[in-house]
Amino acid sequence: MEKYLVSALKYRPDTFASVVGQKALTTTLKNAVATQRLAHSYLFCGSRGVGKTSCARIFAKTINCEHPTPDGEACNQCPSCQAFNAGTSMNIIELDAASNNGVDDMRSLIEQVQVPPSSGRYRVFIVDEVHMLSSAAFNAFLKTLEEPPSYVVFILATTEKHKIIPTILSRCQIYDFHRITIQDMIDHLSFVAQREGIKAEPAALGVIASKADGAMRDALSIFDQVAASSGGNITYQATIDNLNVLDHNYYHRLLDSILAGDILSAWTIYKEIRDNGFDSQFFINGLAGYMRDLMVARDPATLPLIEAGDEVKAQLAQRAAKCPPDFLYRAMCLCNDADLNYRAASNKQFLIELTLAKICQQFSPSHSTDGNGEGQLRPIAVTQAAAPTQAPASAPKKPASMPQQPVPQAAPASHTQAPATSPAPRPVATPPQPTAPGRPMAAPIGVPHISIRHGIRKESQQAAVRQSLNRKEWFSPEALTTAWETYIQTHPTAHILINTMRASMPRLTDPTTFVIAVQNQKQLELMEANRPALLDYLRDKLSNDSISFSVTISQGEMPRHTLNDGELLKKMVDEYPSLKNLIDDFKLRLS
Repeated sequence: MEKYLVSALKYRPDTFASVVGQKALTTTLKNAVATQRLAHSYLFCGSRGVGKTSCARIFAKTINCEHPTPDGEACNQCPSCQAFNAGTSMNIIELDAASNNGVDDMRSLIEQVQVPPSSGRYRVFIVDEVHMLSSAAFNAFLKTLEEPPSYVVFILATTEKHKIIPTILSRCQIYDFHRITIQDMIDHLSFVAQREGIKAEPAALGVIASKADGAMRDALSIFDQVAASSGGNITYQATIDNLNVLDHNYYHRLLDSILAGDILSAWTIYKEIRDNGFDSQFFINGLAGYMRDLMVARDPATLPLIEAGDEVKAQLAQRAAKCPPDFLYRAMCLCNDADLNYRAASNKQFLIELTLAKICQQFSPSHSTDGNGEGQLRPIAVTQAAAPTQAPASAPKKPASMPQQPVPQAAPASHTQAPATSPAPRPVATPPQPTAPGRPMAAPIGVPHISIRHGIRKESQQAAVRQSLNRKEWFSPEALTTAWETYIQTHPTAHILINTMRASMPRLTDPTTFVIAVQNQKQLELMEANRPALLDYLRDKLSNDSISFSVTISQGEMPRHTLNDGELLKKMVDEYPSLKNLIDDFKLRLS
């Protein structure tokens, strides 16, 4: 019975043509072999499972091949190729820098470099995970890497190029391996499934490719896992069950609930997801990614940015047409805020449910363009049949004994004016005016309306009341100074402002106007920025609405320096030396 070999090893590429997803890079290497334009050192960079080490082995075999093909591939027939395929070649040395990262290991490598090949043209040294070398090992390797013997080729491989010192990078030809696309992985997995006699649905292969995150080796390992659990019949449902993947169908259903504004339905779907064992933070991050994919899918030009199969892209594009861009943007922001606040939240389930409610509220009829949906409530619906008969709440009730007065109508120009002795008509409540197109309809009378601008309107009304009073109480310069110092005491945290006010006391120029002199332009801008709040305080404190002031920059001598607590204590100690003994005896300190 043939021994089982995992797909990642069984289908590991042995020629440049069999490398998946790195066509431009392999073409460059083949051209270098075909034209015999070989460098003495190469650096292969990229994430895990993209083919760095495989390409290094193929390149090492090809440059030692005795009869390479015209397009730069190894013949796999000569003694050098056969020795390499059998793992007995003495011309290709592989070193794992993760476990051989010291100076002594590097010295051993340098000694091997001095030995010429017994057969073939080159000795190739493949150093994997080269970023794990210590600084001393890097420095010991520099000279050999810069000027190796003519028969030596170094191929360095790393997943973290930023950890390699610049002196190493400057001595190598650098090749960056990119992540393998979803479609390339699906095509290769289909080829493997066909060779192994396994039935596989394209949608299932798409899930495996997405789970692999751009690594072909990971995709083949996941493929073996799902094939073993499904008995050789890889279906979409079996794949998501085995890999515990949060399926797009959950998010499709959730989007339908959101578009309908159905918060309870969204919460029910979220509970179903939690009951299936998915973490809440994983879910909210997945929802953010789903909203991002919907935003991308709105434009065919950006559709390739979605890393998914063609079937999934088509579904996203169809649903994205129903979602306005501003809704998707706000939904992404809310999901991102929930992710940032997740760790600090004491009730994580409530945080996610609140986020879903906010997203659903984006389509609330009471949502306005200048809000974000928070605190907005749907108004109570009023049926058309009941609306005409509903009496306005503000209309005054009339006694039953008095006949109802008719509503006065605009008289034609030809009619004579009513006599002066005619009784004035009773005031009639003004019917509500129709709202402008595109603006949300006001809540019906009697329904409480919640507005985030209530505080702003209240302050505006208070300002209007103060303006209508027009207070003109007389005040003395001492009262102004007292009010000025009281304002300083009520704002202890505004350090720059209060220091400026302490150094620039007000000076009256007429009964209601004073001037303050500051030292520089920054202080002037600070006082101008705080002018409204300061004037409101002084006018209320002194009961005079005519108070005003101007700010100037002092051109004379510098004002006296205002001492802080430490400076004041030092001055007192200098004047009274015995105070220092008291402080030392009782171990006192400023708090």
